[in-house]
Amino acid sequence: MIAEIKKTLKPIVLVLMNGRPLDLSWESTTVDAMVEAWFPGTGGGHAIADILYADYNPSAKLTVSFPRNVGQIPIFYNQKNTGRPKDIENADPRYTSKYLDVDNSPLYPFGYGLSYTTFEYSDVKLDTHTLTSETPIKISVSVTNTGDYDGEEIVQLYIKDVVGSITRPIKELKGFKKVFLKKGETKKVEFVITDKLLKFHNNRGEFIIDEGEFQLFIAGHSNHEFTNKFYYKKF
Repeated sequence: MIAEIKKTLKPIVLVLMNGRPLDLSWESTTVDAMVEAWFPGTGGGHAIADILYADYNPSAKLTVSFPRNVGQIPIFYNQKNTGRPKDIENADPRYTSKYLDVDNSPLYPFGYGLSYTTFEYSDVKLDTHTLTSETPIKISVSVTNTGDYDGEEIVQLYIKDVVGSITRPIKELKGFKKVFLKKGETKKVEFVITDKLLKFHNNRGEFIIDEGEFQLFIAGHSNHEFTNKFYYKKF
């Protein structure tokens, strides 16, 4: 049906009502926009209409990753590293983990979402690069509404424990804040990192944190490169 409607050369907005991630690779290159409504309930029709007619500027983000095809499943942003990571520089391709017919990345990553305006992140600052149990780290980032409409953005903080006593996820969401910005406005958003925020359960069931390097980035979704780092020291 979508292919037939496309022949009319009119813009197509696809409204999805579903309970799990879908393979939308073909749809993503065919329709002009997609609205993920999930199961919005009896009042959902009014909410969807408000978004379609721009009476409300959406700001929601995906809480799951959407695959490029079913062969990628399961796919999630906080997976463990493989023994043959794909992103090692100058690695022999025989010794990397990858697909032959599709990229490793999801079609739509965890934390992804668009609105009728756009946002730009800049000037990430850490007040210190050494974290201890007594000294937290304060992080700030400037977020600018660079589009033509007022809107809200969910600012997300991701952290990676570079080396742990057991294998650690390649990244983890450690904080998020929703901020309203008028057209052209810039606001500073702040996060606080404590040692408790970075703790995990080891193979003995102990809730611990290892000394060493941590990397971070602040962005609008999980599919970004790490931009800053800090170190945790017990004393």
